[in-house]
Amino acid sequence: MGLTFIQATVAGTRGRKRTLRFLVDSGASYTVLPEKVWKGIGLRPKRELTFTLADGTELPRKVSECLLRYNGLEAHTPVILGERGDQALLGAVTLEILGLVLNPFTRTLQPMKLMVAKH
Repeated sequence: MGLTFIQATVAGTRGRKRTLRFLVDSGASYTVLPEKVWKGIGLRPKRELTFTLADGTELPRKVSECLLRYNGLEAHTPVILGERGDQALLGAVTLEILGLVLNPFTRTLQPMKLMVAKH
């Protein structure tokens, strides 16, 4: 199994933005922004949540939101405000907000089949 990376742009307050390389992790819930990035675009914490690592370790992290642009798509998404050593990671919530899914065979992002319930 390989890794998938994408280039995307995040924007915060006052039009400040940064383009960076994200590891796509459909097994992670939230997107993570490295500390230098979220501070550079002017994000502020809105709340704190506790996340669990694969080994069971619990990590409290502050959460905010930003505008994310990828391949002509644009959406607001919640983001974990990374701390020292945290890397840029694109999680499942952001993928779903963008209407994308990670194809595990080709390791590419593809449009999600969107459904709506109707009587």
